[in-house]
Amino acid sequence: MTTAPPLRIGVIGLGVGERHIVGYQEIPDVEVVACCDIDPVKMAAVAARRNVPHLHKDYSTLLADPTIDAVSLCSYDDAHVEQAVAAFRAGKHVFCEKPIALDRAGLDQVIRAWSDSGKHLSSNLILRQSPRFKAVRDMVRKGAFGDLHYMEGDYLHQILWKITEGWRGKMPFYCVTYGGGIHLIDLMRWIAGEEVTEVTAMAAKKLTKGTGFAYPDTMTTLMRFSSDLMAKSTTTFGPQRRKFHSLNVYGTKLSFENANGPARLYHGDQPEDEEPFDVPYPGIEKGDLLPDFIAAIREDRPSIVDAKDVFQVMNICLCAWEAAETGHTMPVVAVV
Repeated sequence: MTTAPPLRIGVIGLGVGERHIVGYQEIPDVEVVACCDIDPVKMAAVAARRNVPHLHKDYSTLLADPTIDAVSLCSYDDAHVEQAVAAFRAGKHVFCEKPIALDRAGLDQVIRAWSDSGKHLSSNLILRQSPRFKAVRDMVRKGAFGDLHYMEGDYLHQILWKITEGWRGKMPFYCVTYGGGIHLIDLMRWIAGEEVTEVTAMAAKKLTKGTGFAYPDTMTTLMRFSSDLMAKSTTTFGPQRRKFHSLNVYGTKLSFENANGPARLYHGDQPEDEEPFDVPYPGIEKGDLLPDFIAAIREDRPSIVDAKDVFQVMNICLCAWEAAETGHTMPVVAVV
């Protein structure tokens, strides 16, 4: 019986990319053989610390290595389209940090390159791996909630400095929903098991007034799903609180409200109808989706977050931005 050779991985971008290296190195028969970063000093330090043998100043030389099977794209958001398209054309499987694109033209380019390549694509929509949210999804699937009629999924994270001082604020365009709220929008799609059909949105620039950041810092999106389930998602980078994924799920039989600490389940409107729900939250690490990505390549099956998920949640976010810009409700049509 012959043993398949190890999968060889390249990692592009060594901020969060270092966490990807660590994650891959914990998977049997996977080798991180190359890395790339625009900062040669950082790259040398990470490569030495993580025993990565090949260093590349240009991502294109990494992609030109025919022995590399898959790449993680952990670069700045505005580089993802160019690098993903190049990776697919080079015959690589791709794991990309979100967002996969920043505009519709870029998303279309990635979709075409992926479709032509026949390769796997996944993204780090990590909330799908939270034990608490997985348990809620399982309960929804089994009918414990009855008929879902309303959901809320908010991204609340005090990271204003990332858009006023960091690289995100230096890009030609940045949307907080693409970088934050996308997690909760994907999570609600996944839990509900149905698709968004239309969105409307509003955005405001109050927290960053007087700074060099040119775009809204807070955005709220309203969504209608195919069953007439309604949902709301707010992203703000400036709340005075601990980071929190505010998920509330309301059904005809049961409701769930997340919390730091035990969440709550509600069977009715009386005190005795309330009970704690202490499944671990968040209970996730940055690299927790990588083992499934590797398994999907080996087994030639969809990932937990597959290409259609990556493209459709990005499409919803793009529609939300278009709605906020125009003041119009936007239809959401499947892109693949």
